[in-house]
Amino acid sequence: MAIVNRRARHEYHILENIETGMILTGPEVKSIRQGQANLGEAHCIIRNGRMLLIGCHISAYKPAAMNNPADPTRSRQLLLKKREMEKLVGRLKESGLTLVPLKLYFNAHGFAKLEIGLARGKKMHDKRADLKERDVKRDLQRQYKM
Repeated sequence: MAIVNRRARHEYHILENIETGMILTGPEVKSIRQGQANLGEAHCIIRNGRMLLIGCHISAYKPAAMNNPADPTRSRQLLLKKREMEKLVGRLKESGLTLVPLKLYFNAHGFAKLEIGLARGKKMHDKRADLKERDVKRDLQRQYKM
C-alpha cells in the first residue's frame, strides 16, 4: 500500500524524482503498513548535512502502546548517498526550487521508501490550466466510450 501526496502534484511542477530510505521505529513501520500515515503537510529540508522529513504524520500503532514515539509528527531522517545529497544541495540553490514528498511505500525487499520530488511552485493560472486539461481529457474519454 502506498501513501500518496496528491496535493503536491496539484501545487508543484515536479522536475525530478528521487527515492530515499527513512529511519523509522518498529511501530511506525507497522502503522505505515496499515496505511496510517499522511504526507499532506509534510516537506523536506536539508539541515547540518542531513535531509529531514518534517510534518509527516504517522499515527500510533495501537498494539505497541509502550514503544510508540511521543510525537506522531516528529522529524525523520532520510537516507541518501553523499553524492546525491550534494547534487540536491546544488539544485536547491536555484531560486524557487523545493523538495516535496510525493509517495511513501514499501519496495520489493520490504523497506520503507519515500519518493521525493524536486519541485517548482505553480502559479494560479497553471493550476487552472491543469484542471481545464483534465476536464477536456475526461470529456474525450466519455465520447469514445459511447
